[in-house]
Order: sequence, then C-alpha cells, then structure tokens
Amino acid sequence: MLMNENDPMAHFPRAILSHAPTPLESMHNIMRQSGHPHLYVKRDDTTGLAMGGNKARQLEYYFGAVLAEGADTVLITGAVQSNFVRQCAAAARKLGLACEVQLEDRVQGMPAGQMEKGNALLDQILGVPIHRFEVGEDEDGADNNLELIADGIRARGGKPYVIHLGADHPPHGALGYIDSAREIIEQTNAIGIPLAAVVVGSGSAASHAGMLGGLRHYGVDAPVHGICVRRNAELQHARVLKRTLKLAEMLGKPNLITADDVITNDDFIGEGYGKPTPGTMIAIERAAREETLILDPVYSGKAFDGFLSLVDDHTLPRDGAVVYVHTGGTPGLFAYAHLWDVPRAS
Repeated sequence: MLMNENDPMAHFPRAILSHAPTPLESMHNIMRQSGHPHLYVKRDDTTGLAMGGNKARQLEYYFGAVLAEGADTVLITGAVQSNFVRQCAAAARKLGLACEVQLEDRVQGMPAGQMEKGNALLDQILGVPIHRFEVGEDEDGADNNLELIADGIRARGGKPYVIHLGADHPPHGALGYIDSAREIIEQTNAIGIPLAAVVVGSGSAASHAGMLGGLRHYGVDAPVHGICVRRNAELQHARVLKRTLKLAEMLGKPNLITADDVITNDDFIGEGYGKPTPGTMIAIERAAREETLILDPVYSGKAFDGFLSLVDDHTLPRDGAVVYVHTGGTPGLFAYAHLWDVPRAS
C-alpha cells in the first residue's frame, strides 16, 4: 500500500462519504476497435452518495474541515445542474448538518423547467434551501453572494462553512483526487501494467490538480491530460497550475510539479460550459453502446470525446495503462433529454 502513517494525506480531516476504492475496468471493445492494448476507465461515477460522481471524493475533505471546525451549516454554489451542489446537499443530510445551496444561471438556452429535472430536482428532494444567482459567469460574484448568505446565518446564531468556487481559496477538494490517483497506481500495479497516462475533465480544476499532484506525490511521472469543459486552455492551465502548487504546499512539497506538468486541451470545449458539441454527443453514445458507460454532456462526455481523440491520434502511449476518469454526472444527463428528440443515426 502506498499510504502510511507518515503520509501527510493521513493527517487531513476527512469524513468518509464515498464507496472507495472505485473499480478500474478494461474498455475491451474500444481497445479492440482502436488497437490500443491498455485502455481503462476509473469508475468514479460509482462513489455512491445520491447517484455518485467525483464530487463525493472532494466533499470528504471539505466536510472533514466542517466537522473539525464545528460548523453547523454548509453553503455551496454551482450551476443549476451542478453535481457538486447535489452531492454536497446529500453529504450534509448524511452527516446531520444543515445545507443551503446557490444555483447559478450559467447555461443559456436550456429548455424551460430545469428546476424540475436532473440534479436540481434531486436538490429539491433532498430538501435544502435553494438560492438563485442569476448572473451567468461570475465566479467571484457567486462566492461573494454566498458570503452574504453566510452573514445571515451567523446573524441567526448559526456557524456556516462556505465551500468557495474561486481558485484563490485552499483546494481542500483536490485532496480527494490524491486518493483517486493513489487507487489508480495501486490498481495498475496489481494488474502488472504500469500507469502511462490519465485523461480527466478539467473544470474547477480540483480533480485535475488532485490527480496530477497525487501521481507526483506517490512518485509516478505519467502525464495527466486535462480536457477543458469551461475555460480555454490558457486560462485553465493557469488555474490548474495555481491549484496544484497550493496543493503541493499543503502536502509540504512545494517543488512537487512545474508548469510543464500541466496539460490542458480545449479542442473539445465547443461553445463553452454546458454546451455539448456534436463530438460530445457521439462520445456519449459510443460510451453507452460499446462500454455501457453513461456519461453527461457537461463534463464526462466532453472528456471522453477528448480521450477517444487522443487514442486515435496516438498521443497516448501504448506501452502502459491509459486511464480515462469517469467523473459521473448521470443526473445532469436527464436535463439534456431534448438533444435526443430528433432521431439519431444508429
């Protein structure tokens, strides 16, 4: 086992919320079609916690801090169909804490009734107070509005804990993806195939930073290809670098990575966050029909489109295990049912 009592990871407060380790599965059909001998999927869609997804890992460390500080209410912000918000509400319910969520109108042009679909529906079923933030892309504004809500809770005698979205705050959530990186290393070691590369969606950058920092922390030099889902490659590179360097500092290893370690790819982002491309849709259908993987159009579908392209153009090495991280997002898929209204080619 890679982790021991001397590992700094053992000393961060953590609330166990996920079903881990998640499976590492071979993608037999895509391997056969592509000719690549070692393609795997890390099934972080199977973490449990209200339909699963990668945010359960991140929330373990946020809620560890919540419990350590004695907070009684957790606040979080995200898009209307945010997986992070949904799993945060579920984690709070599981741990007997109050939770208030803020939903941002980030994605324009979606059909009416979004609050009755997908993740937003689950937020309502979980019974958490919902605040609306009607500005689209304003990360600082969304965080500042959360602080105003927190002030109101303090005025009522509560003790809130705010999970900020902005990159200037400590990346506690990225610690969860150090755990995922460790699992992948142990799983590829167990099958006797060295880890050669990882492909993951890159949005808030917590999963990307945690995966990169985790691999380097445990002595693996495999590249991590971040497929951009919200920002262009240049902006995302700066964000991932900033978060990974902060994470390295938290681990007591300030020289853990360099800027050259950060790989961001915006070839599959299309019109931006929440706007699937034709390639996204093809990737979703291919994943379902060939590997029975259910992806979403916001994160995992775009990341899988990137993964398939990197396999096809031989960017990814063939002499070791290449791992696509399935970050989940299943509930959000149902908010995009209108994209399948028109019959599609089989």
